[in-house]
Order: sequence, then C-alpha cells, then structure tokens
Amino acid sequence: MSASSATICLTHNFLIAMPAMTDPNFARTLTYICEHNEQGALGVIINRPMNLDLATLFERVNIPFDVSRQHHEMGAMPIYYGGPVQTDRGFVLHRPLGAWQSTLVVQQDMDIGLTSTRDILVGIGANGQPADILVSLGYAGWSAGQLEWELAQNAWLNVPADPRIIFELPAEERLTAAMQLLGIDFANLSDVAGHA
Repeated sequence: MSASSATICLTHNFLIAMPAMTDPNFARTLTYICEHNEQGALGVIINRPMNLDLATLFERVNIPFDVSRQHHEMGAMPIYYGGPVQTDRGFVLHRPLGAWQSTLVVQQDMDIGLTSTRDILVGIGANGQPADILVSLGYAGWSAGQLEWELAQNAWLNVPADPRIIFELPAEERLTAAMQLLGIDFANLSDVAGHA
C-alpha cells in the first residue's frame, strides 16, 4: 500500500518517543501534535521544561507581567523546549481558543489552539488569560511523509491526546500519564523496535 493511499491524521495526538530514540532533541519526550496533513506535521514537546520561567521571559521580551495580581503563580510556570525548529520564537498552547491575531485551531471541540503572536502574551501578562497555557520556545516539525516514515520505523508510539495531561499535570508526570493511556509502562518498553 502506498503512503498516499494510507492517510492518517495525528492532529491532537501524543507522540511518545521510543526508548531507542537516539536524537537528543526527542529522547524521552512527549510531543503534542498540533497539525498533521499532507504537507507534514507540527508539534510541541510538552515534558521538557527549560531553566526559564514565564515572568523572566516576559521581562526579556518587554511585556508587562502583573505579578501582584491573582496570576502570581503563573509567573513561576516553566517555559518549555518545544522542539528544534525556531527556538528563538515563542509558541503558546492554550485553551480556550480566544480571539488572537494568529491561532492554529488544534481541536475545536476541546477549545485548544496554538498561538505564536505577541498579543496572547500581552493578554497573559495583563490578566492571566487564557488560563490554561503551555509556553514553549521552538517546535517540532516534520516534512511531508516524514512522520509517517518515522512511525513505520517504530520511532514513536502515538495515542489520542488528553488535554488534562497537558494543562493539569506537572511536566515530570506527563510522559508516564500518556503511556498509561496506552496501558504501557515506559520501563517495560524494549529498546528494540517491535519487541515492546
């Protein structure tokens, strides 16, 4: 069967890096796929916090952040390494969708979007909205057919995403929680593809 006749769409899926993944950008990562179509795929790694918090990022990009208000805790949220593409650019995975300048609607019925325009950061800094956010620097990208090829090589496991894992669990629990959606313990996965 040719790749063109077997169309899969992994938008709103988690990609779990297999233990044999040697690429340091993706080893032991959990990636949320925001868009997947015939042109390729775009995702954000959601379990790799950087040594940088939201308040510090806002200070660096000259956006006021009102830490005296109710969203003080938000300032301590970590910024994530989202992937090796455009690591100097911020991406906000969020719910609800809201009305920002440029939002990729990931999952309409779950109100999840990915926004990379400055206006969402201004909104977060001013009033803590949207409330559910994951801010990353960079993203993961795949060219046409590349992700499908990597899946065929057993580089990844995929499972439909659960927004609670993204927005409600601490970073260190996300990979394990995604594995549990499949009923698998990461420690039991074999390093040899196809023998999990």
